Amino acid sequence: MAIDVRGLSKFYRPFVAVRDLSFQIPVGQIVALLGPNGAGKSTTMKMLTGFIAPSSGQARIGGFDVQTDRLAAAALVGYLPENGPLYPDMTPLQTLRFFGEARGLGRSTLKARVADVVERCELQEILEKPTGKLSKGLRQRVGLALALLHHPAVLIMDEPTAGLDPNQIRKFREQVGQLRGQKTLLISTHILQEVEAVAERVLLMHAGRLVFDGTPAEMKENGSLEEPFYRMTHASGSEP
Repeated sequence: MAIDVRGLSKFYRPFVAVRDLSFQIPVGQIVALLGPNGAGKSTTMKMLTGFIAPSSGQARIGGFDVQTDRLAAAALVGYLPENGPLYPDMTPLQTLRFFGEARGLGRSTLKARVADVVERCELQEILEKPTGKLSKGLRQRVGLALALLHHPAVLIMDEPTAGLDPNQIRKFREQVGQLRGQKTLLISTHILQEVEAVAERVLLMHAGRLVFDGTPAEMKENGSLEEPFYRMTHASGSEP
């Protein structure tokens, strides 16, 4: 399994952000972590990437526990948060080199990896422009390049198309599609069209719990995801 989550919970007393979450994702699968705002998706992402510690339970990336083997697990993960860690005064090229050196990539490896992600994310024309001057869509491409820089086996993305216009969304989906079969992807979203466009499996969260695990086709009712999404995320007695 690329990702193995067992009984994961996060409490901010008295608030429960995530409760008893368990799922496994095999190598190469593209999975949408779907849910309304406040469902616990971002908290789950942060626990998987080691940014915050779970209150209980365990998460493994490529067999490495994200808490006890954090560096080994982190080496396998590329993370694209909703608002990426970009410095506005640095250019995309400077940013890629800076983060590559921080990850300990050697000079020749870093040069090759920068060239690869620049081509893959189509950054050639903006390499020398300050990141702060770029549109949100272009900044998102830079963030994706950063997430791919160290050639991770697992790519975790939190609301990657939030705030993008339709053309930018389409371009981003194309770039994700190019990763199919090359990476294991876990994409957090609350946008139903996103699920249908890119995912082969849906993990639906509500109030910190997993309420559905299956394919988009299995989740659909009368050809639509909207009604089952509404029903499963507005069930009575669903508070954690």
